[in-house]
Order: sequence, then structure tokens, then C-alpha cells
Amino acid sequence: MTARALEPGSRVCAVVVARIGDTLLATPALRALRAVAGRLTVLVHPQREEALRHLDFIDDLRSITKHSAWLRGRTLARAYDAAFCWGREPALLRYCLRAAARSYAFDYPEFASLQAAALTRVPVPAESSLHAVHERLRPVEAAAVQCKDFRLAYVVTDEERRDARAWLSQHAATGKPTVGLQPFSFPTKAHRDWPLDRFVELARRILTEYPQARILLLGDADARRRADALRQLPGERLSVAAGTRSLRQSAALMQALDLYVGVDTGPTHLAGALGIPMIALYHPRYPGRNLAPLDNPRCVAIEAPQDDMASITVDQVWLAARSQLQGRHGL
Repeated sequence: MTARALEPGSRVCAVVVARIGDTLLATPALRALRAVAGRLTVLVHPQREEALRHLDFIDDLRSITKHSAWLRGRTLARAYDAAFCWGREPALLRYCLRAAARSYAFDYPEFASLQAAALTRVPVPAESSLHAVHERLRPVEAAAVQCKDFRLAYVVTDEERRDARAWLSQHAATGKPTVGLQPFSFPTKAHRDWPLDRFVELARRILTEYPQARILLLGDADARRRADALRQLPGERLSVAAGTRSLRQSAALMQALDLYVGVDTGPTHLAGALGIPMIALYHPRYPGRNLAPLDNPRCVAIEAPQDDMASITVDQVWLAARSQLQGRHGL
């Protein structure tokens, strides 16, 4: 099908069923769609809804799975003028084809059997040829929608900020700076982890340079179990939030940080969306040039020079951390 430009005022549906980081990477594309659309409905995995709450460019936020897509499509036939599908699950594209007058999706092999005149198939970019944000913009650009703001988006509410301050007051020692550490990616991507003893040494240097500093361990319950080495740090200066806070509660804590240091995983994309001072550590198979937050001058991206995260030295990260901290609150 020949690509058609999205008409101003259109009713648009965007289907983004992905991990937290990939969901956030789609927010510039969603923002660009809403600049043209009259109304934007976004469908995400039920566990990702919280990542997109309160964004002013989303009119209607709902959940969808590959199992619920069939029934939803039957009850919403042609409810939208256009639908955009990110992901490789055929059930989700079938939903778009039933629910919208025309649909846009990458031309994945999984979609080869789906034949529809109302489908615009977008060529799949070569691996690592584009920044992840620009890659997700390709279906939007196929509808002649231009993106002018490439920043990731996330909103922390005032109530969440107050809750974060209360948690820090109760669970963390007073003092500055507050530095959050995200040492672990998810288990299937453990090669993206920087050795934990390097995080321990980095924290020691921070505490030596800034005796009133506090270190905050971020992550899930698994991170809490795996981070025993960090407990070598002075107990009154280490606080463990990992495994105790929801995504939105964790994001509010992160926004209160003076510095975030993390490996390539969902919370690092979240830090980029929050715009906080950050150091992001990348494996060369997933280079920082393709994943680091765009239009974010507060991010320092460090990529391992070899196929091993241990090739990033503590000195490299410490110099970046000290530079970031010296610019915060006169520290």
C-alpha cells in the first residue's frame, strides 16, 4: 500500500507492548503523533501502564495483550482512523487492522502472512544502524509525521515527590549528595552488568570525597538479593530501595537524586526520561550512541571498549561522577 499522510485531527491508536525501556523509547513517537492527531489512544502491556501515566500527549491509556487483542479488535472495528503497531506479535497487528482504517507497522517476517491493503509496511532498519528513538519513529514518519522533540517522557506527580521525600527522610541518612546505583540489568542480559566490585569502589570514592553522601541501591528484589558486596559500605550511608518500591515510587526517588549511575536497563531509560544527572554504562553490542537519551545534556554515556563490561574502569566512571557532582548544589 502507498503510504498516506496522517490527517490533522485523526483518531489514532498506538500499540506499544514492550519492556519498560522500550516503552519509554517510544514516547517521542507518541508525542509526535499527538501533535497531529485529534485524539491519541495508547495500548500497552498491563504492567507498563504506570510508565506512561500522566503524560499530557496521551488522551486514553489502556492495556492490551496478545490474548486480549482478538476480542478487543472485534468490538472496536474501525474505531480509529489510523493505528501504529510496535512489536512483532501478529495478534497485535491483527487488532490494528480490524480497529483502524489504516495501519502502520515494521515489515517483520512474523507479519508475512498478514495481507491487507490498508497496511503500510515499514522497512526494518539494519541492526544498530539507528538510535532506538529514531528507529521507533520510522512508522510515524511513514505517515508523514515529523518529530521535533526527541526527549523521552515521564511525569512524576507532586504526591509522588512528597512520598519520595518522606521515604528518604525515614530510610536514608541526611546529607548530600544522594547517589543512586543501578548495578544490574535483567538476568538474560547479565553481560551488560558492570562488575559489582566496581560499583563498591565507586561508592567508596564518593563517600571519601563527600563524607556526608548517601548511596541508594535501586532495582528489583533480585538486585536486593545480589548486592551483598555493597553492604561493605558504612551502613548509615547505604540505603536499599531495591525490591521495596513500585516503578512509580522508584522513579520519584530517582528524581530526588543528585546523580544516577546505572547499566543499560529500564531504570536507566527512566533516568533519561526524568532528565536527572546520570552516568549510563553500555556494552558495545548495545552501544550508547544508539541508546543513550537524546537531547539530554545531563547524561554521560560510557561504552565498554571491549566485549566485556569490566573494560570500563572505576577511574573513568569516578571522573565522570565527580564532574557531575561538582556541578550540583555547589558540591
